This record gives sequence, C-alpha cells and structure tokens, in this order.
Amino acid sequence: MSSSYTIALDVMGGDYGVPVVLPAARQALKGKGDFRLQLVGDQAVIEPELEDWNAAERERVEIVHASQVVGMEELPAVALRTKRDSSMRVAIDQVRKGEAQACVSAGNTGGLMATARYVLKTLPGIDRPAIATALPSMNAHTHMLDLGANVDVEAEHLYQFAVMGSVLAKAVDGLDSPRVGLLNIGSEAIKGNDRVREAGRMLEESSLNYVGFVEGNDVYCGDVDVVVCDGFVGNVALKTSEGVAKMITSNMKAEFRSSLYSRLAGLMALPVLRRLRQRFDHRRYNGASLLGLQGIVIKSHGSADSLAFANAIRIARIEAEANIATRIDKQLERLLRQETPE
Repeated sequence: MSSSYTIALDVMGGDYGVPVVLPAARQALKGKGDFRLQLVGDQAVIEPELEDWNAAERERVEIVHASQVVGMEELPAVALRTKRDSSMRVAIDQVRKGEAQACVSAGNTGGLMATARYVLKTLPGIDRPAIATALPSMNAHTHMLDLGANVDVEAEHLYQFAVMGSVLAKAVDGLDSPRVGLLNIGSEAIKGNDRVREAGRMLEESSLNYVGFVEGNDVYCGDVDVVVCDGFVGNVALKTSEGVAKMITSNMKAEFRSSLYSRLAGLMALPVLRRLRQRFDHRRYNGASLLGLQGIVIKSHGSADSLAFANAIRIARIEAEANIATRIDKQLERLLRQETPE
C-alpha cells in the first residue's frame, strides 16, 4: 500500500454530527500521515462549515454527498433497507469501491455493523465481525473484544475473536506473540460456562500465545495483550469501567476542593494529576475496530466530542497504514483455514 490513502468520515452520524466531526477532521489533518479525508453527508450543510478552512486544509478534503442520515435509535434492519443513501452507507461504500481505505462513523452501532457486514462482507473463515478497542493498562494498553456486536456466541466465535485480536495487536503494537486471555469468572479450568471452557480448549490447542482464563481485573494489570469475551460481557465491562473512571475523577475533584489545605495539596499535585488525566482520558481510547470485515471500519462513541472523534480518525489512519484487513486475512488463512480446531 502506498503512503497516501483516504479515510471516509460519516459527518452526519452520532449524537452531534457536523459540530463534532468537522473540527475533529481539521484536527486530524494537523497530525502525521499523508492522507486525505472524504466528508460524507449533506453537501448543503457541510460546505458552509468549511468557509474558514485554509487552502491547504481544503485541498486535502472532498465532500461526498449523501442525502440521508441513520438515526441513533433506528433499527439496523430498517437502516439497511431504507437508508441506502445515508452518510453511513455511502462512507462504507467508499471503502468497498476502493475510493477510501477506511471509514469512521459515530452512528448507530447496530446499523453500522449490519451495513458494514452487508456491504463489505466478512473475511473467509470469520462467521461474525467483532468490535475491538484498546483499554489503558499498567504497562500500556490491552485490546479487548467483543464489545457489543455479538451478544450470543459459540465457542468457535470466541476462538475467531482471539485470532483477530492477536493479529490486531501484532499489526498495531508490533508484538511478535501477543498474550491472549479468555475472560472468565475465575482462572481455574473448571470455572465458567460450557462455551467458555470449550473455547479455552480450542485456544490451548492453537498456535496462539494463549495464557488461559483471565478475570476482569486482569484487563488493566498489563499481563495480557488481548482479552476475549462475548459482546454482552464486553459491553458491560467497558461501560462499567467508564463509570468507575468518572466516579474516581469526580470524587478526587470534590476532595481537593473540600478545604484550603486540600486545595493547596491539589495545586502541588496538579502536574501529576494532569498527566494521569491525560493517560486515562477515555477520549484518547475512543475508536473501536470492526474486525473480521473485508475493509476497515472504525466505530466512534456516539457522544464523542471532537477530541475523541479525532482519536478515532487516528486509529483509522494507523490501521490503513498497517493494511490491517489484509494482514488479518493472511493470518486467518494460516490460523483458521489450516488450523481449524475439531
């Protein structure tokens, strides 16, 4: 793949749409990488918002008109059938046609997954795409999947998620042999339901660097690079983590404001607190990969602000540069099509 590539942005999707996506696009253009952006959405709405952009910025973007928008509460099947000219669908179509190497959307998760799967199709050997994202850990970060795409799964699906997560960690983090753990209610072999135990047996027989069952606290300890689970458990774990982070931040602010002494202590600790806030800022981890598709699709949080959406664009840029879909496909051929468990 050449160093020049294009990322399609669903400008109309999400809770906020244009007021978030366009500032994020402008911010992304200031970063590294020889790339262009396609702004997909209502041209009549987008064009006036670009009036204060300079010539260099305008030269690196193009507007791709789409007349419809997928609502955040819209059923995936309805979006798929009736919104063929939505900003979401057109952005994904740009990837299918090769006009863009990746797309980013903050739109309806179900609609995005259904549309991406219909338009791009899954890679051979993959039954269901999975949503994966990086979460902060003591050492760096941990890739976790699935985070909501597949509520009910079989052991084989968990095995496929592990393969995709391992390939993602290799490509994005440059790891030779990512450590893969299967999320469970305990590390003992007898723990968990039948499908988790069966998936564990499959992974033990694979060539992946499978470290066994891991518990929820292991996600953040830095002793594993990839954590695998079904979409129900993954989504609950992710939202719980976000809630805990907000609670801790809120309580810390309240404590530092509780007295004059606390305020003085807070001023002395301010540099450390700022570094911690930056390190654990959930916006820096916004942008989940829809793995298992024949193309790169990044899901931004629906309520993301411009900083968070810019990070989702950054992830799309990294995956486009790494040609992640092709790399996953090649690894799948070796690990799934030639090493399919009994």
